Amino acid sequence: MNLVPPTQPHRPDTFVATEGEFAGWTTWTRDTFESQNGPFWHIEEHGRIRCAFRVERKHLNGLGHVHGGCFMTFADYCLFAFARRELHSPGLTVAFNSEFLGGAQEGERIEATGEVTRAGGSLIFVRGMMHSADRPLLNFSGTIKRIKKRT
Repeated sequence: MNLVPPTQPHRPDTFVATEGEFAGWTTWTRDTFESQNGPFWHIEEHGRIRCAFRVERKHLNGLGHVHGGCFMTFADYCLFAFARRELHSPGLTVAFNSEFLGGAQEGERIEATGEVTRAGGSLIFVRGMMHSADRPLLNFSGTIKRIKKRT
């Protein structure tokens, strides 16, 4: 997979795929846990962010279904992708809620859409829905706390 840095000098850890299924989609490398468990991708279309990944063998549990921890890791990635316009500084997840609605297997394309429901001075509230085709898999919400840079 070939990656090139986007034209966002203020985000040197983001990259855009230049080939394959996710050509034109963005990912970041600042979170090694997500990078090892992904790759996870996001793209902006018509002013809305959409996130996705393709299920690989490494994402499966012992029964051959996507591990719940993988869904939750991807959902956390999505929170930050959905909030990227409001998040002008580093942030961390301070609350996360989810409900498992269905399962997925190797080879499926998992997508998520969502929105910021409120952005305050230090907290950003986000919600989303994960699905494969038209099948809902996980609904989730979370709160991101902006981290002030120390002087």
